[in-house]
Amino acid sequence: MNQEVFRDENIKKILEKVRTIWALDIADSLMGWDIEVLMPQEGATERGVARAELQALSQSILKSKELKNLVDEAEKNMEKLNDYEKGLIRVLKRRMKIATAIPEEILKEYVKTTSEATIQWRIARSKSEYGIFKPYLEKIVDLMRKFAEYLGYEEHPYDALLDLHEEGFRTRDADKMFNILEPGIRRIFSRVQREGVYKSKHELEDMEYNVEDMKNLNLEILKILEYPLGVRSRFDVSTHPFTTSIGIRDVRITTRYEGKDFKRSMYSTIHEYGHALYELQIDERLSGTILATGVSGGIHESQSRFWENIIGRSRVFAEAIYPTIKKHLKFVEKYTPEEIYYYFNTVKPSLIRVDADEVTYNLHILLRYKLEKSMITGELKMDELPEVWNTEIEKLLGIRPKKDSEGVLQDIHWSSGLGSFCNYTIGNVVAAQILNHIKREINFENQIAKLDFKPIREYLKNKIHIWGSVYEPKELLKRSFNEEMNPEHLLKYLEEKYLKG
Repeated sequence: MNQEVFRDENIKKILEKVRTIWALDIADSLMGWDIEVLMPQEGATERGVARAELQALSQSILKSKELKNLVDEAEKNMEKLNDYEKGLIRVLKRRMKIATAIPEEILKEYVKTTSEATIQWRIARSKSEYGIFKPYLEKIVDLMRKFAEYLGYEEHPYDALLDLHEEGFRTRDADKMFNILEPGIRRIFSRVQREGVYKSKHELEDMEYNVEDMKNLNLEILKILEYPLGVRSRFDVSTHPFTTSIGIRDVRITTRYEGKDFKRSMYSTIHEYGHALYELQIDERLSGTILATGVSGGIHESQSRFWENIIGRSRVFAEAIYPTIKKHLKFVEKYTPEEIYYYFNTVKPSLIRVDADEVTYNLHILLRYKLEKSMITGELKMDELPEVWNTEIEKLLGIRPKKDSEGVLQDIHWSSGLGSFCNYTIGNVVAAQILNHIKREINFENQIAKLDFKPIREYLKNKIHIWGSVYEPKELLKRSFNEEMNPEHLLKYLEEKYLKG
């Protein structure tokens, strides 16, 4: 299966050696999916121990002298290796560095703590009591500091954590990105509020729906998008929608049903479809290797944001999907496609990140970025976190949470560590960048109007998906679009849609 792209004899030996790591990755992904979807609450402790043991086994292979010797030998002939083989060495060396740097006992403690923290976060959020989650968060932040020290960094301890989620991305990159975005977003948001074309509220946001009807709508949208449900994928329900790849032939997404404001469930579904499509369109020849997954959190997020926002919230999609929505949700009949478009695109300061509109969304990420940096350095204490959160979000958006579930407890992410939130803004930036380029090559809006997404899927496949983790994120963007990550594309997209559209 892999002979076409992996020809070097040393590389073949490496692939045999690390196939167990690939298998353990699959087992861990399946366990993680089960925690969110099926596992009973009291299974958390044993599951945490089991996942920790699997992680330790994977780490022992990555730290083995035999594997190091094979990689060292392959590196002697790097100039003779093709891009796939070089990519394998890069990804493997990266994982070997992490495995070697972080002691086994620290890794086990991390896996056990985060598995338990996931359940405790769920309980804390349901009761809106930060105190339930705080001791677990304190442990996790302490472990993250240790991770940063063990992994090493040049400028800021947070760099080590950013790099875990977005290879090559640093605090200086994040600062540059937000320094461009923050003033631009504030300017656009101010004008949107002043001009009043995009409303801050729509009556459909309070409209209740039948969960079974909503499920059927989501299923039909997935069918239109040609999501291979039951063949290579699943669709389930969880507290926080997510995507898990068990392999390129087994990708699973979830959504949630809150009983009102149907766009929340609909866009959660489309968002996760974007993640799933990435994994489903990876080159089959990479199957069974550690390259057969998306290259980074940020690039992954660009795919989900592209489908959710660039396509899903466009005027042309609102018009095209309107008959489908009306078929399943009868109360939509009294609204025109244009009114549905404006319902999809209300613009208002929101306390909840996952419900935030395109204009204000990245201010939520800016908040978390600032808080995480301060948490890692110790400037921000865990006792202070809820109050600091509330104060900072009020400065950014002019609204203040009244309870922890609207503020510090709203995201599941801190139950698994720090450093991943910037990926969401990276995703928005890259999604807008892709739009700028795809419109030059295909009749983008015409394809959406016909609900014929094959050319769009093929474009994304060839530019991003097919490569899996062969190229690091910055190199992939350079190769595919001949430019570095450029936040100006996002500001241009927001201006053209919300100020000129």
